[in-house]
Amino acid sequence: MENVLSSTGDGKLDQAINQWLQFDENPQTVALVQGLVKEGAVGELRRCFGSRMEFGTAGLRAAMGPGISCMNDLTIIQTTQGFCKYLEQCFGQCLKERGVVVGFDARAHPPSGGSSRRFASLAAAVFTCRGVPVHLFCDITPTPFVPFAVSHLGLCAGVMVTASHNPKQDNGYKVYWENGAQIVPPHDKGISVAIEANLEPWPESWDITSLSHSPLLKDPFQDIHTEYYRAIQQHCHHRDINKSSGGEGVLVSHTLREEGDTVLQQKGGQWRVFSGNELGALLGWWVYQCWKQTNPDQSTVKSVYMLASTVSSKILRAIALKEGFHFEETLTGFKWMGNRARELLDQNKIVLFAFEEAIGYMCGSAVLDKDGVSAAAIAGEMTSYLAAKNITLSQQLTAVYEEYGYHITKNSYFICHDQAVIRAMFDRLRHYGNQEDVSYPRQCGGVAITAVRDLTTGYDSSQADNKAVLPPPICYTELSGVKHTIYYTELCVAPGNRYKHTIYYTELCAAPGNRYKHTIYYTELCAAPGNSDVAGLQKELDDLVNAIVEDFFQPQKNNLLSKPE
Repeated sequence: MENVLSSTGDGKLDQAINQWLQFDENPQTVALVQGLVKEGAVGELRRCFGSRMEFGTAGLRAAMGPGISCMNDLTIIQTTQGFCKYLEQCFGQCLKERGVVVGFDARAHPPSGGSSRRFASLAAAVFTCRGVPVHLFCDITPTPFVPFAVSHLGLCAGVMVTASHNPKQDNGYKVYWENGAQIVPPHDKGISVAIEANLEPWPESWDITSLSHSPLLKDPFQDIHTEYYRAIQQHCHHRDINKSSGGEGVLVSHTLREEGDTVLQQKGGQWRVFSGNELGALLGWWVYQCWKQTNPDQSTVKSVYMLASTVSSKILRAIALKEGFHFEETLTGFKWMGNRARELLDQNKIVLFAFEEAIGYMCGSAVLDKDGVSAAAIAGEMTSYLAAKNITLSQQLTAVYEEYGYHITKNSYFICHDQAVIRAMFDRLRHYGNQEDVSYPRQCGGVAITAVRDLTTGYDSSQADNKAVLPPPICYTELSGVKHTIYYTELCVAPGNRYKHTIYYTELCAAPGNRYKHTIYYTELCAAPGNSDVAGLQKELDDLVNAIVEDFFQPQKNNLLSKPE
């Protein structure tokens, strides 16, 4: 197709399109863009070129296709050039001595010629043309292999080309730092600035054919595969039971599943799907029991830590209070848990487990990120152990709740595409009954609100200085990608009350960068051990959630769409 210059009438848009056509060497994406220009498809061109993908702590994630808003050959090259320049600034000559690792999943997008494998090869070509050694996996690999390789090989950084649980047409560019955890501020901003300063492809960046004979390229697959599974085995304490039950054969098919709830077939043929919080309770209990059995000197329990994100169940806190180890909550996302785990490990602490309610688990500290492979292996062993004692997972979960207190959760969200409505909704909550001064609600549905933490403003009424903090001491105002977040708690200790020790909490948040504008709520009722009136607890939580929805969200007034069933 002949060169077609864009003339949409929008100068900024035309500039972005024409620069793209100048830089892009992928004939498929060039043809797609030129076809849209010829057709005068301004709406579609604006979708592809209206704004560049924002590089954040989660790296990049977007649909595959042409343009600066999508994942494609050119945006991969531009991103890697910026990342490479930033690494050069941070590590200097050490970058050429230590190198990086690059992995990829199986995603592909034939219309644009893009695929995770090709994107990984282009990223490797960019690094090697700057003299940086690259450990490029030869085949598709589980995401945890990349952070494990960073730590195991002592590399400066890692890149995993994957969009995790996103739709199949999406892809992503996930970045790990030298500590084996995902990047956190200020690295995201530094990389973003470097990307903008290195948009024009370097002469060798497109040349993936040079990889076949580059002395800088290595394939870490066999070594990492062996060492990773050796590390997993350290957390499996009942391998004889696994073998006798056929568990090892089952694990072969299950350990490569990165996402998804665990499903249990119950008596009568019905299936039970465990939530992310319920799996967190089971795995947390199991990992601690295994540690306790292999560490008879209980004085070391004070060095043990478990972590969970702030919107996840507080069941680990309840277990920690009774057993004597430490529990910490972090900001949402494994980048925060992974980096906090690294800090604790550097202080000679023991990090046994971390999880988030969105089905992410870190068992042990070999991988400082969510790791569905090791979690599946450990869950399989736990299931085999319980089955040998004729105990089902449902029965064990009940036993955990009976011992440490029932933790009942209810999470959902509304969709609102009008940011003005979301802003007004949260402004109302910050000036509840007082438009002049900050004044949060003091009750909801007849339940007293005794503490408020507002992640956007950095306010926490439970702190002496009213400044919001989380252990580790990360101020809520540093939370990137999420705005308008308010966290309410109610603590009731009443000896004559049926529920004696009940904690309610909810987090309301809106993430403006999401494809769909979500306003999310997370709620949990934490009952005292011994309170087994599950139906009563569930009704109490349901009543409170209904009040939260009506009082705080006002869905009818704000025209909010309920979560699709």
